Amino acid sequence: MRAQSSAIAPSRIAVGAASTDPGGRSFGTVQAALGVVAFSLTFPATAWGLEGFGPWSLIAVRSILAAAVAGACLLALRVAPPERRHWFGLAVVGAGVVLGFPLLTTLALQTSTTAHAAVVVGLLPLTTALLSALRIGTRPSRTFWIAALAGAAAVIAFTVQQSGGALTSADAYLFAALLVCAAGYTEGGRLARVMPGWQVIGWALVLCLPVTVPMAAVALSYEPVQLTAHSVTGLLWVAIGSQFLGLVVWYRGMAAIGIPKASQLQLAQPLLTLVWSVLLLGEHLTVAAPLTAAAVLVCIAVTQRARG
Repeated sequence: MRAQSSAIAPSRIAVGAASTDPGGRSFGTVQAALGVVAFSLTFPATAWGLEGFGPWSLIAVRSILAAAVAGACLLALRVAPPERRHWFGLAVVGAGVVLGFPLLTTLALQTSTTAHAAVVVGLLPLTTALLSALRIGTRPSRTFWIAALAGAAAVIAFTVQQSGGALTSADAYLFAALLVCAAGYTEGGRLARVMPGWQVIGWALVLCLPVTVPMAAVALSYEPVQLTAHSVTGLLWVAIGSQFLGLVVWYRGMAAIGIPKASQLQLAQPLLTLVWSVLLLGEHLTVAAPLTAAAVLVCIAVTQRARG
């Protein structure tokens, strides 16, 4: 790590500020948006993966595959290990986005539809912004919070309506997943200010190998595996697309535009997930979808313009 970047990083972290370069902010928004698109495919891909893998096997194998890709990149580029002071943050990222969120949502998707599970994604931006304010001292404006709450309410109302208004036993998994993922996003966004975003998720994946390798060995010995086009495609996407590439551009985007604003782009994720659910899983949407989409886009526009 270069001494110059280390010297300027603390002041940026303390205020949680985004890049002051307009071009950098625009590119950061694009990267964060690409991350949202990648994440929006996670639930449908997980549903495909569950057609051939047990939940514990799917989580362990996807993490190992992603770690293999990340580790190969780290070795090929001869990236030095992070400083000791960053290991706790990387452990939080690993526990939240590498293990916790995938495991909890996969367990939920055994009994929940992707539409119902999307509720957790609707709440994630607001939770991330709250944890960001507590962890690194960001203070978004009142306008930002009003728009964020309005967008979260719109998404929640839509996804609950899609699921028939009934809560399921999977909700405990989903709310727990919400908390651990928000913690992982917040810590990852903070670390992405002092090291490249791909290294943040790369080291977090590698750090989880002592857990995921034994977990895979045990899970594969107990859970039957059926390799099909759907199960293999779903596994590869959640491992490479969601677990690694999606998080790379997501953390880079958060570092460029700030955690609160980047998190609000995720308000569109449940709606994208529902579109993929129709195309890939054959689920049906109501006429409320375009109305909710319009409301969410307005909220996103407001949060992107609101001054922190």
